[in-house]
Amino acid sequence: MAEIIDRRITAKIDGDFVVFLIGMRINKLWKIWKWLPVAIAMPKMLKELAAKPAAETGFLGQEGAFPWMVQYWRSFDHLEAYAKARDNEHWPAWTDFNRRMKDSRGDVGIWHETFRVRAGEYEAIYSGMPLRGLAKAGESASVTAQQDSARQRIGSAA
Repeated sequence: MAEIIDRRITAKIDGDFVVFLIGMRINKLWKIWKWLPVAIAMPKMLKELAAKPAAETGFLGQEGAFPWMVQYWRSFDHLEAYAKARDNEHWPAWTDFNRRMKDSRGDVGIWHETFRVRAGEYEAIYSGMPLRGLAKAGESASVTAQQDSARQRIGSAA
């Protein structure tokens, strides 16, 4: 079990970064041959990303699991490079998904949202929690008197 941090902490990350939300929706549960390959593909991608240094991939970490998750990336360029690299797990899974779904897009839904975050334009608080989210992807820091409120933290995150 993860260690519980028994005080208020916040997150710090140097520079700009990207928050990537990704998930799937099973619209027709009985069509397992349509959605199971999607469900199996994501853990393979995460294992591949975890095995490589963040300096190489730009992948900083993730929270959540099937059927949705939050990922943290150093930049959109890193995220896009991973997604388009023909020798990574994502590309063959993506082309396979499109081939299988071309005539049945309503069987399984997939979605993602990408947010570029400029340095210092974020805020986070954790209390009585294990290390998670941005504090895990970047660094954790004790909350100071100057960072007591969300408004103060978002102004001092840089």
